[in-house]
Amino acid sequence: MKYAYDLHIHTALSPCADEDMTPNNIVNMSILKELDIIAITDHNSCENAEAVMKVAKGTDLLVIPGMEIETSEEIHMVCLFPNIDFANKMQNIVYDNLPKLKNDKNIFGKQLILDDKDDIVGENEKLLLTATKLSIYDVVKYTKELKGVSFPAHIDRKSYSIISNLGWIPKDLDIHTIEVSKYCNIDKIISKYNDFMIIKSSDAHYLTDILEREQFIEIKSKSIEEIIKYLS
Repeated sequence: MKYAYDLHIHTALSPCADEDMTPNNIVNMSILKELDIIAITDHNSCENAEAVMKVAKGTDLLVIPGMEIETSEEIHMVCLFPNIDFANKMQNIVYDNLPKLKNDKNIFGKQLILDDKDDIVGENEKLLLTATKLSIYDVVKYTKELKGVSFPAHIDRKSYSIISNLGWIPKDLDIHTIEVSKYCNIDKIISKYNDFMIIKSSDAHYLTDILEREQFIEIKSKSIEEIIKYLS
């Protein structure tokens, strides 16, 4: 079966995302756009993923808990997990490796923690929009140990991508998928990186950024386990 996806969506927990990126708004917009599968991937945190999953319960939309981790090399890696418990375990590892700095919401923006009714239940005071002490190898290793999958985000961009920061994809990095951004010419990437599975996601920070029904994956069944297996 083919399923329409967008595996890189931020909520209002990410300081650079719009405050309208609430659990209900994200789920409803994804359903309006006829998506089958989405992933919640906030910067260095997954504190809103469970709320989005709760909102989607009872709908046909599958929500994968994840996060976008910034490595010590200032590379963004999308990490997806089989359930919220494993995502939270990775979050603990990330938090232990963040610099002990507080977010300045006047500079970076608010980091809102929301429930499944879109009520604000708190603000994350950690500086999430920064590099962790985890290397790309660490992120791949820990994610794999937690039964998840990780891949470099938006490799076509000129900042925070594995290509812009390293110049290449290390051959000994245990990944099989790479992501390109929404407006990337995917044919050029395919010709250059044909050893990898290439996916395109929105990196949505605004509701209108979420993909239309345009990118598809073909898997046996619509489950998180099948998607992780597919991307691995």
